[in-house]
Amino acid sequence: MSSTVGQIRTVMEQAYPPHLAESWDQVGLTCGDPEAEVSKVAFALDCTQAVAERAVEIGAQMLIVHHPLLLRGVHSVAADTPKGKVLHTLITNGVALFAAHTNADSARPGVNDKLAELVGITPGPPILPKSGTARDKWGVHVPAEHAETLKEALFAAGAGNIGDYAECAFDIEGTGQFTPQRGADPTDGEVGTRYRAAEIRVEFVAYRRSRQALLDAIRATHPYEEPAFDILAMEDDTDPASATGLGRIGELPEPMKLQDFVQQVADALPVTEWGIRAAGDPEQLVQKVAVSSGSGDSFLDRVAGLGVDVYVTSDLRHHPVDEYLRAGGPAVIDTAHWASEFPWTSQAAEIVATHTGVEVEILDLRTDPWTMSTHNNQGK
Repeated sequence: MSSTVGQIRTVMEQAYPPHLAESWDQVGLTCGDPEAEVSKVAFALDCTQAVAERAVEIGAQMLIVHHPLLLRGVHSVAADTPKGKVLHTLITNGVALFAAHTNADSARPGVNDKLAELVGITPGPPILPKSGTARDKWGVHVPAEHAETLKEALFAAGAGNIGDYAECAFDIEGTGQFTPQRGADPTDGEVGTRYRAAEIRVEFVAYRRSRQALLDAIRATHPYEEPAFDILAMEDDTDPASATGLGRIGELPEPMKLQDFVQQVADALPVTEWGIRAAGDPEQLVQKVAVSSGSGDSFLDRVAGLGVDVYVTSDLRHHPVDEYLRAGGPAVIDTAHWASEFPWTSQAAEIVATHTGVEVEILDLRTDPWTMSTHNNQGK
């Protein structure tokens, strides 16, 4: 069974909406023709040269990764540069590249949900909820004959999405009234004369982040030079346990010693040379857990105020952890960055396979950059 690059992009963006990405991130289709046919998709955490070559080797027409290849600006993608060589390998062999990064971290389910489940907790609220879930209720008054055209423009700009339903709106028939003043250029009516005509009030909801796009759509599409509309900010009714955002908080079924939980985390995650390290009292009982996939020391201060017993993340640095612990922060477990995020590939692969029917394959290349670890033999 086959699909297209564009269709698979749509599936991925529905599962991991681009608006959930952090402002600095670069997600989406990096290279590839949206119209190109795809019968096999490969999945990996990073698009290294070895990963690109393996994708070509297995006959994939699309490669989906977590970390964007072009996260930071480059001035050349010549084939004799590292990133350029990767892109040339993919493009010349007809392999599209797509990245879902911090949008996949924040989505439900996403990278953090997978990590939470692996370490033994039911993923609950995020550590840092996304503010982009706030919504507005709009009302726009428009002459009846222009209502459908305006609604189409508003839907295209982000209006009318409620759960699994799109293009949601409510029409109320009524009579509009106005008197054009000197300097006005009315579409209907005359300057100095009161005008009344049949109008429709179109009501809909939209995410607050879409306000400017909707205002632009109204200004560009509404027949009147001064459209009448109102915007009412709605209370955020999102269940905290299912809210989008970075990190997750949850509880173990039963309390357990920190040293046993550290081993549980080590057993659950893919093996790396980095391994697992922790800071805290080995005998301490832990149950409430916070997790953050990838680099998570920017959340240390926030985690300290969540009432959790232990925080699981990656790439922790000496000074931030030292200060956090001295300030009374809970125990921490430091995993390899790659190990905390690679399990997401199975989630993404299942989503694509389920919604498109194409063949999927997770590339078993460990792209964790650390290849050796050792301990000295000098004793304590």
